[in-house]
Amino acid sequence: MNELQRILQAFEQIQNNGKRAVLATVVRTSGSVYRRPGARMLLTEDGEMTSAISGSCLEADILERSRSLFSTDSDPILVRYDTTSNDDILFGFGLGCNGIVDVLLESLKGAVISQMLFVEDCLMMQQMGAIATIFSIDNVPDVKVGDRLMMKFNAPVINQITNLDVTQRIATDVQKSLIEQQSCVQSYALSTGRIDVLIEVIHPPVPLLIFGAGYDAIPVVQFAKQLGWHVTVIDHRPEQLTRDRFPLADQLLYCIPDPPNAYHHLLTPQTIAIVMTHRYLTDLAFLKTLIPAQLRYLGILGPKRRMQKLWEDLAEHGVNPSSEHMQQLYNPIGLDIGAETPEEIALSIVAEIQAVLSERSGRHLRDRVGSIHSSPELPCLELVS
Repeated sequence: MNELQRILQAFEQIQNNGKRAVLATVVRTSGSVYRRPGARMLLTEDGEMTSAISGSCLEADILERSRSLFSTDSDPILVRYDTTSNDDILFGFGLGCNGIVDVLLESLKGAVISQMLFVEDCLMMQQMGAIATIFSIDNVPDVKVGDRLMMKFNAPVINQITNLDVTQRIATDVQKSLIEQQSCVQSYALSTGRIDVLIEVIHPPVPLLIFGAGYDAIPVVQFAKQLGWHVTVIDHRPEQLTRDRFPLADQLLYCIPDPPNAYHHLLTPQTIAIVMTHRYLTDLAFLKTLIPAQLRYLGILGPKRRMQKLWEDLAEHGVNPSSEHMQQLYNPIGLDIGAETPEEIALSIVAEIQAVLSERSGRHLRDRVGSIHSSPELPCLELVS
């Protein structure tokens, strides 16, 4: 279960028991910090915290600053934590990160609840969405901190911003972020003042298909579910494809490998697939369908010499992949971490998939030049009217 899923689960419990709560969101960062914009934490009036926005350094202070929001219908609060000075180590929070973090605190009501329901719908329907949150205002009328605009493809826009000019400018950038699948922070200089906005892309759970219900597939499912992925296990052996073996899987799909009618609809450009049936002819039958499909990642368990034989037999069935298809194919599967046990192999597989999703090499962070984050600053752009 990933962070958003944990927060949504806590949100549902809070709604059911009637507790007061506050949502803390990192909306802007600069320099070296623990979390990026979009990181969230849910706090209740009795001190319960779901997720974290720092390495346990800011949470206690955020809880104290949230007290007024628990007891009244106060307006949202924007809090800045500046750790760029050495004074922070001696007199402050002791983060020693040399960065700046802006955190938006909001009561769990109205606009915030609407946001939570939007995120929940994105995850449930496995659709991408984008949320623009206004977190700072300087002399702009008809705009409030916490106002949001939410957008999905082929769906009505949800808009809480009454200023038409601001709405149009933000909507254009939200649509662009949705198309590019890239979150950002925007600063708009208008004729009367200025507003700052976090535009965050909400990604649906990673769809993972595991072809093969053997013993070594069990830890793969467990690791994948820890990351919040949507996992489907596919096999033609009913005695192996059981809930006792795979209690965490989202779906167990019993089918023969060929024809692919039962699973073909699951093959999309976002799909991650692993073939690990341990049966040569079964792997061959699945791969006849999977290799021509435009998948995001296709991993095949087994040594290179076995894969070479598969290529020869696949060619006889008319399967001759393009260079583009080959870029999505990984064999032997997994990162080189010296894995031997099923659990170690599962870790190497899931780590490799995560590296592919993040467009990273999987090398040591020690050897990386520059920021360890793919978007070091989530750039703040100034748009002048």
